[in-house]
Amino acid sequence: MSAQTPSAPGTATAEAAAYARFDTVTSRWGRITMLACLILSLSGPLYLVLGTDLDVRWSELLTGFAAVAAVFGVIWVVEVITYYPVLGPAATYQAFMIGNIANKLLPSAIVAQATIGAKPGTRRAELAAVMAICGAAIVHILSLLIFVGFLGTWLISIMPESVTDVARLYIFPAIIGAVIVQLAMYVRSVRILLIALGVAVLVQVVLVPQLGTTFKNFATAIVVLLTMVFAWFLRDRSATHDDALPTVHPPQES
Repeated sequence: MSAQTPSAPGTATAEAAAYARFDTVTSRWGRITMLACLILSLSGPLYLVLGTDLDVRWSELLTGFAAVAAVFGVIWVVEVITYYPVLGPAATYQAFMIGNIANKLLPSAIVAQATIGAKPGTRRAELAAVMAICGAAIVHILSLLIFVGFLGTWLISIMPESVTDVARLYIFPAIIGAVIVQLAMYVRSVRILLIALGVAVLVQVVLVPQLGTTFKNFATAIVVLLTMVFAWFLRDRSATHDDALPTVHPPQES
């Protein structure tokens, strides 16, 4: 009986080794695929600049890049910091390869983790996020193929203009509103929720009208950073985390 039933230390060692292999493989292929996509995404514009007669100057390219970086540069860093604790390393590679993180992939991961009761930052939550993003990507591709590739032009032609106008105005806010509710239920912390709402109201209602368009371009990033800072310093220091799952470490060589 004892030969067929592995002991607890042996099971933990095998589990740790499996997770270590998973981290190694996903990290290696995550970097490779991200680099490949970067090269592919830049190859088209580089061909247009270097291989055609468009007469695009490098100074114009650098000016355009600087203008975009001035607005979105902070978000390039903030998004990774914001999503990583929920998604984990493997799902973060997936998410930034696929896109539409806030309105599609993050909600999918949160719903999957909440359904199985996986706690943020655990291996179980990380694997749930990976599988949820795989499912979301498959549904997205199939829906695009059917409703855009095959039926897109026909649907637009028969859809009343009033319906199209309403869709443009309200679909995206409705999606983001649902995501906010999901995140609030996922975190289940009234203190953090109130801090986030207070910071958002302060920045959007008070500071943005006073400081103008330049500040408005960075408003989202500022709200995220300030919420993280205030949530950390104003956290409940008496809270215990005994129910958190233990972190599995790679096995030591004998």
